[in-house]
Amino acid sequence: MHSILCFGEALIDFHAEGRDPHGYPRAFVPFAGGAPANVAVAVAKLGGTARFAGMLGTDLFGDLLLDSLQHAGVDTRDVARTGEANTALAFVALDAHGERSFSFYRPPSADLLFRPEHFRADAFADTAVFHVCSNSMTEPDAAETTREGMRRAHAAGALVSFDLNLRPALWPLDVDARPRVWPALELADLVKLSAEEFAWLAVDGEAAVLERLWQGHTRLLVVTDGPNPLRWFHPDAEGELPAYRVPAVDSTAAGDAFVGGLLQQLAEQEIGAAGLDNLVSMLPRLHATLRHAAAAGALAVTRQGSFASLPTTDEVHAFMASHA
Repeated sequence: MHSILCFGEALIDFHAEGRDPHGYPRAFVPFAGGAPANVAVAVAKLGGTARFAGMLGTDLFGDLLLDSLQHAGVDTRDVARTGEANTALAFVALDAHGERSFSFYRPPSADLLFRPEHFRADAFADTAVFHVCSNSMTEPDAAETTREGMRRAHAAGALVSFDLNLRPALWPLDVDARPRVWPALELADLVKLSAEEFAWLAVDGEAAVLERLWQGHTRLLVVTDGPNPLRWFHPDAEGELPAYRVPAVDSTAAGDAFVGGLLQQLAEQEIGAAGLDNLVSMLPRLHATLRHAAAAGALAVTRQGSFASLPTTDEVHAFMASHA
């Protein structure tokens, strides 16, 4: 099976543990994470062939991330290292419903220093899917590197996937993220948004978002909304599916687990960019693929952590069998 190459940031998520008498965390526990790195681990744990490309610092946290990726079964030959900046950190606080808030310690950070010349010459040769998100677009040079990777993936015949995964705290206060992320959205064959992100993009209405996507490369848009039904859109069709309802512990990697489950299923079925139209024409197959992704996301919500929360393929199958 050709590999799924995930590009962008890998970072350490410090999750709060315990509360002092004033309600502040007593400690923060490190978990390996970062949205595209989470997707790579999700793919590997679900039985797919996953690779990760990105820049890690030559520090303790970079070592931890590299080791964690490798132990999860992710191919790290496309990882670069630098001593010019540290690995990024994020401190995560959870509310009573498992919803998270982030405090980032990032720019300058190692992941933002990856440039087009850091891609291996044959990085895209055996790539079935190239996946990115907007977290690698918060700085102009890193954003252009992300788009260049998408263009190279297209040239190599790979399906290009984009999860907006908007984290406003990562963006400079004086920067409107929309003009920077729209060129990447238009380069993606498959786009995943949360309901909040869809609304954020839809300043002129949802129809305007869809029209702009269809004018680019996009053939399938999937919009998730936690326990509410997910929606999918294609230039010639649209629909929705009920989501799984589970007790929420930590939603940090839920969207990444969903994307990993979706991409692993597409790669397993050998569905590339040209095959998305055919997939949509066979609704039972499309729905089965989306249900598998939703099950992976639901399982991740029931556990704390990032890499640590991502389910195996046996766990997903057992969950689907017990949740009609």
